[in-house]
Amino acid sequence: MATATSILTGVANAEPVPATNATTTYHSVEVDGLNLFYREAGPKDASTIVLLHGFPSSSRQYDPIIPLLATRYHLIAPDFPGFGHSDAPPPSSYTYTFDNLAKTTNALLDKLNITKASFYIHDYGAPIGFRMMVMRPDRVQALIAQNANTYEEGLGPKWALIRTYWADPKAHPEVFEAFMSPAATEQRHTLGTSHPERYNPDTWSDEIAHLSKPGQREIQAALLYDYRTNVESYPAWQAWLRQHKPPTLVVWGRNDPSFIAAGGDAYKRDLPDAEIHQLDAGHFVFDEQTDEVARLVIAFMQKQRL
Repeated sequence: MATATSILTGVANAEPVPATNATTTYHSVEVDGLNLFYREAGPKDASTIVLLHGFPSSSRQYDPIIPLLATRYHLIAPDFPGFGHSDAPPPSSYTYTFDNLAKTTNALLDKLNITKASFYIHDYGAPIGFRMMVMRPDRVQALIAQNANTYEEGLGPKWALIRTYWADPKAHPEVFEAFMSPAATEQRHTLGTSHPERYNPDTWSDEIAHLSKPGQREIQAALLYDYRTNVESYPAWQAWLRQHKPPTLVVWGRNDPSFIAAGGDAYKRDLPDAEIHQLDAGHFVFDEQTDEVARLVIAFMQKQRL
């Protein structure tokens, strides 16, 4: 009986998740003097999920999963200032800190009248998302964390080198050069994956082109240096989780060399009721486990009656 159940489960899980592109639209709106780009999809009267992207990506990273979630949920996926199709003013006219990116993105949600939402956070979207949730806890309905680190034990070996950069950026220019390199941009996608054939090389070629634009080195140097404030904030964000106890789904690519599997498991320490799934994937789980991530998100949201 157990074997039969396992076989049937496997067959059921192989079925594709229903998808629609029919509702996906693309917008730009002025916020704090900047034009911010965002993708929108799904029925506007459904529960909202805000999708926050990572480095050096944009809301485009969610293209594989948006059509799968848009059959049931209202989706908002913004590009942060300096990323994607949003304005990228020089650091002399916009302060590139994670605090400021969070404030601007929160202002976007205010402008769009998003009063309640679940937050899907990934990579840079984690420190931005946590700041947004701390600023507006009344907006938070649920949390979906996908390789979204907020624990020291989740930092992979490369972060030891980045700490030397935080200590003295001018003394370690090689750290920033490696961080911005085309090789590193590709490897954020392909390192640790068991399914390299699932990754579209246009993804990292577009990211490499974006990082080559005028002004990007200054923008990304400011943010890499400011990332130290995220690590310093981990204890405060962990305390926020314990206090507010948002319903939480953790979907982690366990082969990610940057934010390692221990960072996903650590959520259980502060959220004993969190649902945690370690998947056979790298940093960008939704590229190689697209349907599985969508199934997990939809099932989780339904449990929350969202």
